[in-house]
Amino acid sequence: MDLATLRDTDFAALHAAADAYDKLHGAFGQHLESWHSGVDQRLAASGWTGPAADAATPSLQLTTGELRAAHSEVGQIGKVLRTGADALVLVQSALRKALEDVRTAGMSVNEHGAVTWGPAPYADQHDPEYRKSRERTATALAARIGTALTEAGTIDQAVAARLQHYTTRAHDGTGLDPDSAGQDQLDPNLAVRTLLRVAVPRDGAPPTEVNAWWNGLPADEQQRLIKDHPDLVGNRDGIPALARDRANRALLAQHLATYEGHPPPLSDKDELRLAGFRKINERLEEAEGQDPPVLLLGIGAEGQGRAILSFGNPDTAQNVTSLVGGMGTELQRIGGGDADRAKAVYDSALRADPTRSTASIAWLGYDAPLSPQRTLDFGRARSGVDAYRTFLEGQRVTHQGPPAHVTAQGHSFGSLLVGLAARKPAGLAADDIILVGSPGTDAFHASELSVGAAHTYVGAAGWDYVSHAGWYTRDPASADFSAQRFAVDVGSADGTAHSSYWDDGPHDDHTSIDNIGEIVSGHGDRITKAVGRRD
Repeated sequence: MDLATLRDTDFAALHAAADAYDKLHGAFGQHLESWHSGVDQRLAASGWTGPAADAATPSLQLTTGELRAAHSEVGQIGKVLRTGADALVLVQSALRKALEDVRTAGMSVNEHGAVTWGPAPYADQHDPEYRKSRERTATALAARIGTALTEAGTIDQAVAARLQHYTTRAHDGTGLDPDSAGQDQLDPNLAVRTLLRVAVPRDGAPPTEVNAWWNGLPADEQQRLIKDHPDLVGNRDGIPALARDRANRALLAQHLATYEGHPPPLSDKDELRLAGFRKINERLEEAEGQDPPVLLLGIGAEGQGRAILSFGNPDTAQNVTSLVGGMGTELQRIGGGDADRAKAVYDSALRADPTRSTASIAWLGYDAPLSPQRTLDFGRARSGVDAYRTFLEGQRVTHQGPPAHVTAQGHSFGSLLVGLAARKPAGLAADDIILVGSPGTDAFHASELSVGAAHTYVGAAGWDYVSHAGWYTRDPASADFSAQRFAVDVGSADGTAHSSYWDDGPHDDHTSIDNIGEIVSGHGDRITKAVGRRD
């Protein structure tokens, strides 16, 4: 596909053709239902037997199978047309944005996508850096244009091949074969999702790339993606929070429908996922119209389940904090106990500084250990490190206005994940780190974490046995770790100390949650300090 064709084509005609095929598919479905009720069901209930019945029944069953196959094939054509049109519109948007950037840069582009520029201003004619800068800009713009054209060609050929496949099957009669139609549904070479994958940033693309792609889309195309393809939006770091929330609510409804519609019995893991999805849905329904708004920034069925719930909008809040839960953090907790903790942090930060807005997030992007034996598995923490780091980077990218004050929080095994993330060469996109009930971070000293010792805060209750474990290199509450240790309620010997750091009820000791609120609101200098333990 050449530049002018991709730039100027109105793909609304493809969408209209898809609508027409969908209408035909619906009408064919009604015809199929009429045949089923008027022929199949009547024949089955008639009690007709004998030689004529024996001869007629297979013929009628064959017709039923052919009708079902044709109905399936017609339905696939509409999907191919619509998804192909969506993909081409996405690539067209990328091309048009690149061409706009060419004009903004004062450059020109020819019909083949080559980017050039005019003579340098007199003052820059002898400046070698000027030419190098222009060459870099032209090369980058030409690459974007070339990528768009290549992607458009790939999509165009794939759509043509799929349509040719169904046309051939209609002509040679194989489109009436139920087995062949069933194979078409399973054939990965015919999967319509692959058409869109060509037109969106690759999986694992940096949040900056995703954000640039999203911002380059027209508003109506953004809305189309949210509505028709929420799986391409909801869990992508670099896309604004409100868009992710809308997409993820649609995905949550899909997950609920999938698991609730599954024939019993569900596996134990599926039962846990379903319970988690239901709990999150309940939380969202309870929060409807309340302040702060509750946003669903992530949802998924991978592993034990994934979810990210935010109290407040992280794109506009002046303080943003994300809590990583530890042992026992299953999907239900994101709609339950971990949501309660995130809300308690939100309330505490607001008390600490009513002049600053806050977004407090419960983050589950990994398979937390569900039993004490699993806490010795470093791999579980490592598996979530990149996801958590990218999530925080995405928050930075989509934030509006001056940068937010960002705090990373880790509880129990989750503090190991946060520590591992903060020890990566690029560190964490956070200003402060809070570790509570931590059995260690795989670091000997707080200075090994990207925020440094002065911005690493540790809360450890005297009766919290986990915080004394020191399983992962060194106890962060020790004096030798050199973090900023803040005071907490010592707890009690009944085993509840490990989970009481966020207690915020009228009869609770607020020492811990108040100090967490001070840190999250950017006032770590106001915490009530505690003395570090001696190893």
